[in-house]
Order: sequence, then structure tokens, then C-alpha cells
Amino acid sequence: MADAALRLTTLAEELLGAPLPVRIRAWDGSESGPPGAPTLIIRHRRALRRLLWKPGELGLARAWVAGEIDVDGDLYAVLERLAGLIWEHDAEGDDKHKVHPVRDPRMRAAARGLVEIAGPWPPPAPPVEEIRRRHGGLHTRRRDKEAISHHYDVGNDFYALVLGPSMVYSCAYWDADPGFTLEDAQRDKLDLICRKLGLRQDDRLLDVGCGWGSMAIHAAREYGTRVTGVTLSREQAAFARKRIAEEGLTDRIEIRVQDYRDVRDGPYDAISSIGMAEHVGSVRYREYADDLYGLLKPGGRLLNHQIARRPEKDEGQYQIDDFIDSYVFPDGELAPLGRTVSTLEEAGFEARDVESIREHYALTLRRWVANLEEHWAEAVRATSAGRARVWRLYMAASALAFERNRIGVNQILAVRPPDGGASGMELRARLWST
Repeated sequence: MADAALRLTTLAEELLGAPLPVRIRAWDGSESGPPGAPTLIIRHRRALRRLLWKPGELGLARAWVAGEIDVDGDLYAVLERLAGLIWEHDAEGDDKHKVHPVRDPRMRAAARGLVEIAGPWPPPAPPVEEIRRRHGGLHTRRRDKEAISHHYDVGNDFYALVLGPSMVYSCAYWDADPGFTLEDAQRDKLDLICRKLGLRQDDRLLDVGCGWGSMAIHAAREYGTRVTGVTLSREQAAFARKRIAEEGLTDRIEIRVQDYRDVRDGPYDAISSIGMAEHVGSVRYREYADDLYGLLKPGGRLLNHQIARRPEKDEGQYQIDDFIDSYVFPDGELAPLGRTVSTLEEAGFEARDVESIREHYALTLRRWVANLEEHWAEAVRATSAGRARVWRLYMAASALAFERNRIGVNQILAVRPPDGGASGMELRARLWST
């Protein structure tokens, strides 16, 4: 079969009802599609069997992680064309009037064509990087710990290559200066949070989901704060403790392997939750808000730094992304900004400031992708080829999603009002202004 690429292109265009925006290079050496367009490489027919067994995103993800699908050239260019087509296609029409795939003649014809090309069954097993076993109900302590371990316990050396010296795994805060580095932007993000929280000498700060200790170190070193950091990742905790000892800050920072629901030594003057609330889930979010409210002293501040999705027309139809759920953030969920603010206020907080930093995350992700690509061989040795491919696809696709405003990220500053209602905030001048 020396025409696999042409046959695949024809099937795809019949299914989509539009020209395929990328070129295809197949395992038999054949190529088809618009000349000069970004090229999608299908290295093995197994990729098609995965798609037949799991149509849609999960089948494609498995083929990508296994190395059966690749791109020639700029990954962003391929994703831009494919993702744009998919998003526009999904947005067309009313869901109520869409034909079920099994009854859609185009889908059935495409499936028959793929069966002819894909080769013999059975379908291949999922890549080993896919999470398989989850204990208990959604967002129980045991299951949350397993999900966090799947994401973060893949090797500190790997994350160091991707994140750089700052070891901060959340959206940085960029300046227009072309000489501004990732480390500069992460430093400024941490300092922005400290200023929003109004941290002072000897304040007690609880850092929920403390990662590799960067926020704790910055707050203790620059503001004299006493910090308790909690994480469910033992690898993160070990790395953070080593850094803290090297900084000479062991008398000011304690890192615990602990669920935030088990913290009992409040009240704290301030709480930072940076990129952690996405793991909480809608079924637990009010509990999360109540727990943090109870851990703050009256007048204490919460800085909740969280990715948000756009609201759905029918919120009951929201589903967790298959690729993200299976390979990146198991059980993770994104909520619209308005729902998050409402839940915090229902718990008793007063929301004082909301800042969208969506464009900042696109810039951050592109820098992380560049770090990964620059250190690709080292990254593969530090974890696995499949895991490195997961992170490359996840971060590049996420950068485009932020750029297209499909998702956003916001810093919500909230206060636990003391009796009498005084917020302790200045009337006009922001304490965090430079």
C-alpha cells in the first residue's frame, strides 16, 4: 500500500466536509495534502487502530504518546490548524440537532475506510504513561493523593529542565521588556502575590499546594514571613526542604506532606493557593472554601490563583478533557470564574480584587515548551519519551487555548471580614502597586 496518505486525506476531508489544513506523511512513505502546509506524520498503522477503538481525542493522544503520530516542523502550526478546525466544527449548530456518530453516514463510511487501512486487530494497549487505577470515589483523600502523585512525582530533574531555576509551576507575570526572562517573570509573580496578601514580618502564611517551595522561600526571605507549606507529593516536599535548608530558612518554613483538609493549626494571617484549586473538583469546592475560611484569622487574606474555563451553555454537559484527565491532571476540573468567586463568597469571604493574567500564561507555557525542546534528550532520560511527549503536547496546546481565550487564569484576592465588616484594605491605593 503506497497510497496510505492519499486515502487518509480523502477520508478526513469527506468526514470534515472541508479541505484538510495539514499535510499527511504516512508510514509507507506516501504524502498528501496542501504543499508547504505543516505536516502530520503517521508513523504506524497502530495509530489508526487506536482511533477506531477510542475515536476522538483519547485515541489521538494515545497515538501521540506512543510516538505513532508526530509532526514535522512547528508543533504550534499543526495544532493551530487542527485545533482551529476542531473548535470551529464543534461550535457549529445546536447539539440537539446533531446526528449521532453511529447514525451519521459519513462517520460510518470513514470508519469502514479506516478499518481497511488500519490492519489487523486487536487494538494496542494504552501507553504506560496513562493512569489506570484510581481508588475510591471522586476527590477522596486517597484518590486525590494518587492523582497528585501521577502528575508531580515524575522526577524533580524533569521539572527542573522544563521550569528552569525558579521551579515555579504556575503562570508567571511578564513585563514588556524583551530582555525579561522566565525567572524574572516568576519572581515578579511571587512578589505580586506577597504584596496582594500584605505580608509583614512574622506573619503566618499557609501555602496550599506549595510545590517545590518557591513561594514559601520568597515570602520568608523577602518579607520575613513564617510559612507552612503543604503538598501531597513526597518528591516535591523533599526537593523543597533541601532548597529551604540551602537558603538557611529552616527556622521560618515548614513543609508538610499533608492534605489541606487535615491542616488544624490555624489561624493564619494569610493563605496562598497557587495553581492548586484546579485539583479540588466541583464536588469539593465549597468544602475547600470553607476550610480555607476557617484557617484564616478575621481580616486575613486569601490569594486564589486558578485556571478558569469559559461558561458552557449547558453547565450540566461539561466534561473533563480526556487527554488531560488520562495523562496530565487526573480528576482535575476547571470552573468558570464567576462560579469560583460566588463559592468563595458563599463561604464567607469578601472578594476584593480579581486580575486576569490569561496572556501571561500563554507566554509562560511557550517558554516551558522551549525549555523542554532545548533539553529533549535530557528530559527523556529523566522520565520517559512518552512522558516528555505528554508534556510537550499538553503545554503547547494549552498555550494556544490561553491565546484563543478558551481558558483563562485569574488571581482572586479575598478577605475574611472581621466582626463589624472592616476589610483592612486601603480606600484607594492598592498595597500591591509598584
